[in-house]
Amino acid sequence: MTRAVALVFVLLIPLVAARAQTPQGEIISLDDEYNVTLPASPEDLRIVQRAEQILNRPEKWDRSDTRVCHVKACNLGCPTLAQTFSLYCALKRATEEVTRRFEHRGRVMQEARFVIDEIAVNRKDFEHRLQGYNNSPERTFDDIQKVLLLLEDRIRKGLAEQPRPIR
Repeated sequence: MTRAVALVFVLLIPLVAARAQTPQGEIISLDDEYNVTLPASPEDLRIVQRAEQILNRPEKWDRSDTRVCHVKACNLGCPTLAQTFSLYCALKRATEEVTRRFEHRGRVMQEARFVIDEIAVNRKDFEHRLQGYNNSPERTFDDIQKVLLLLEDRIRKGLAEQPRPIR
């Protein structure tokens, strides 16, 4: 039994050592899926452009995000197709329309979080960045548009920086 306990500790030491200190003193895991930047694809650009279309007017913006997006119609008593969208739900709907699937930590969603990390002074107050940013009392529709424009710019830059295949 003692050997088994010792073996567990020996196996856990590398995991503890793999943690890193951020400049703010926060401990993060190097293998945290949040810290992964995925390569950009033309599909990502289409997703962002579709989200911009979904949120093209202030009356389409839902400033009370619950992260429960009613983006699909159904016949079994679930809510009808949404008429307003939070930032999170617009990106989710656009992703599903373009790719027919949704990945919570997909490239577009991750890059949107990174944009908010860069521009939101109070981002540490947000339990969920996209929801917290969207629901913040001082938020305006122009702020949401700014996130989408910066997001599109990041995706375009990501595409431009990728090596071109040799033909």
